[in-house]
Amino acid sequence: MEGTYARVGYTLDVCRGDEVWNSSQVWYMPFDDLNAPFTDEIGQWSWRDWYYTINVCNYTITRCGEDNSVLSETMKRIKGQMLFLRGLAYYNLTGYYQNPILITDYNTYSTLDGLYGTNSTYDEAWDQVEKDFAEAMTLLPSRDAGGQWALGRATNGAAAGYYARALMMRHKYSEALAVLKDIIGGKYGHYELMKNYGDNFREGSAYENNAESLFEIQYLDYGSQGTDDEWTPVNTSPNATQGHAVESNFGPGDMGGWADLSASPWLYQLFKSEKTTSGSLDPRLYWTIGTYEPEWDGFEYGNVCYTVPMTADAPVVTNNNNGGLPIAKNTNLRTGLYDKVVTGLHCGINLRMMRYSDVLLRAAECENEVNGPTQQAIDWINQVRNRAGLADLKLADFSGNADKLFEQIANVERPKEFGCEFGRGFDLVRWGFFYSADRLQQIKEHGTFRRTNDKTRVKEPVSYAEVGLDPELKSSYDSWIQGHEFFPIYQGTLNDNPNLVGNSANKSESNADKLYGPVHPVVNLK
Repeated sequence: MEGTYARVGYTLDVCRGDEVWNSSQVWYMPFDDLNAPFTDEIGQWSWRDWYYTINVCNYTITRCGEDNSVLSETMKRIKGQMLFLRGLAYYNLTGYYQNPILITDYNTYSTLDGLYGTNSTYDEAWDQVEKDFAEAMTLLPSRDAGGQWALGRATNGAAAGYYARALMMRHKYSEALAVLKDIIGGKYGHYELMKNYGDNFREGSAYENNAESLFEIQYLDYGSQGTDDEWTPVNTSPNATQGHAVESNFGPGDMGGWADLSASPWLYQLFKSEKTTSGSLDPRLYWTIGTYEPEWDGFEYGNVCYTVPMTADAPVVTNNNNGGLPIAKNTNLRTGLYDKVVTGLHCGINLRMMRYSDVLLRAAECENEVNGPTQQAIDWINQVRNRAGLADLKLADFSGNADKLFEQIANVERPKEFGCEFGRGFDLVRWGFFYSADRLQQIKEHGTFRRTNDKTRVKEPVSYAEVGLDPELKSSYDSWIQGHEFFPIYQGTLNDNPNLVGNSANKSESNADKLYGPVHPVVNLK
């Protein structure tokens, strides 16, 4: 649905991250600038649609009963799926809105008092997320069960992965590390990195639900969809397209896209700063940012933008007026499938919401937090680097310096592996970057971009120090208001529910005293 993963529910977190900016300068502007007013209805769509999901889950869970031991194997799987999806709903609601209403029993709706719930605390919400994922882990089969369980349904591996993610939101690193080690050890089924990074961002049965995917959102492939865009639960057309519109948000205007979101110059320069062991570009750049590079001639589909050849003299920008580096990930910009964006809910590429590479890098992060830099942490990172053809990191370069290894993970390894994907905004919140002066300054630097219709300048390095001096430069984070690292609860929702109050974004209140654990200081890796 619109507010889950069809469009806004996915892209709001993408533009909250420091590697993406709003090149259309409309629509997502207040969410990119992190100063969204509580009257902006777009910000309410995720709230609306995740509660729709919770309603369906509660209906089923309530009828399954509390005693799992009496359930048949089929019913265990059904209840496990509902617990996973409810945990996923509250994971998103808490990460976006901070203090959602916790409703976990369908019978609660039988009274107005139950229907009009009150806010939870941040801790209460995460407690519920952890509880749902932990129980789902005990009820669901692994992907090794095969069949439809290996083709899109929630598995115990998916539940375990998200359980570890939830634990890390409150810096429960020791607990998360144990879960991540179990995933790596095969307790929840076999996972491995795909040899070709690009196979995580193509559609079709040969690529989707592959051995790297812990959980992904299923979409119908191009050519097999209906014709009716179905944005909300209200529309139940049998001819629904059942694709997503993330591609429409990312797609360049010249190719029919809506030209809303672009990759930051910081991310592009980060890719360009390190070559592979063979002296070539990191292949993840090809699948993340749609730029012309001489080295792409003969690589995969070559220098194309929706099958249209690009040249050094004719690069493509996202927005014709404001420029921007086109985002290739989760689009068909590099797949050769069609020659322009089919706007609306038509992209058939499954959104891989959690990949095995995330398990490895999270395990390395937790190992570093618990034990400091160790060879085990380095080995997990190197598995991800080796897939991209990059040289191994050496423990000696980080020995005794957990802050330095964290810097490597947070601002080199993770953005290059997951750049322009959902999740960076969640990371910035859990790491406390908004409430540390040096970290806030750092993400202001990362979030600096150039608005220009000069296509030759969009790849240039930019400097936050030049913001204010160069009228084309801007930083998304200059307009951040304290508390707005979360999105406000929509005023119309507050008006409808007398028991509900606004969160830190509604009140523009600091969350500095609500962080879990110290914030790592910035370390210069050069």
